[in-house]
Amino acid sequence: MAAKQPLIISDKNQMRKWSSTMKSQGKTIGLVPTMGFLHEGHISLVREVHRHADVVAVSIYVNPGQFSPSEDLSTYPSDFDGDVRKLMAVPGGVDVVFHPHNLYNYGGTDTNKKSASVINNVAVLSCIEQKGIGHETWVRVENLEKGLCGKSRPIFFRGVATVVTKLFNIVEPDVAVFGKKDYQQWRIIQRMVRDLDFSIEVIGSAIIRDSDGLAMSSRNVRLSPEEREKALSINKSLLGAKSAAANGQMDCNKLRNLVIQAITEAGGRIDYAEIVDQQSLEAVESIEAPVVFCVAAWFGKVRLIDNMEIDL
Repeated sequence: MAAKQPLIISDKNQMRKWSSTMKSQGKTIGLVPTMGFLHEGHISLVREVHRHADVVAVSIYVNPGQFSPSEDLSTYPSDFDGDVRKLMAVPGGVDVVFHPHNLYNYGGTDTNKKSASVINNVAVLSCIEQKGIGHETWVRVENLEKGLCGKSRPIFFRGVATVVTKLFNIVEPDVAVFGKKDYQQWRIIQRMVRDLDFSIEVIGSAIIRDSDGLAMSSRNVRLSPEEREKALSINKSLLGAKSAAANGQMDCNKLRNLVIQAITEAGGRIDYAEIVDQQSLEAVESIEAPVVFCVAAWFGKVRLIDNMEIDL
């Protein structure tokens, strides 16, 4: 059977019209938001959304709002044609690829060039450079965004929540699937949907790993072979911590030290290693309810994140 060619839509009004047509036919819509450069982790999300919806949309949009001025947006990998081919190879295919050129106007003529100011020693984006031109509305999930990745990337989740809100308003999906590798992001979107009364089911899909255990990420291509080998310490140490917890070690400080030591000895630089409640994402001292062990670490110039749910 020939591969299914998805409809490519870049205009948001055309996207809305497609969704309206599908709903008028009684079909449910599933959405997988991505920033492109797809790998098997993304493809697993597409396979998952097929289980929950009649038609499937995948958005490919590199969101400038997630990047601070110190992060180079231009270096984010991209392969749109390759992404479409990968989506066509998924059983059942994809009905539409929503590939907007810009969803948030930061002002000026180049939406990828964001002006920055500094507040409390943190660089923040200026979303209006000329009065009446730029957008200025942001969506924030105030408490869930503070910890973990939010500590070192203080504007990241503001950018995520705002653009995902826009995608939800444009595509109007019935269900959306996010990867649990970005655990904090998944929980933030779940909370946002609940708080703002979106009629959308937000599903978290399991982490997909390479055969060596490294969590799949678009950033992995930037690792040297030596750095990749060292980065395996993340998953190995998390598995060790989960095993220790299963054997009765409930002291979170001791479990954290196991992971921090293993990653540091392998040559990684820890951003954070925290054991938090699965719902509130608040740090816990002892495991008495379902938790998730979240880690972010640098290997060379590449920052990797991973996590391990511990359900006892």
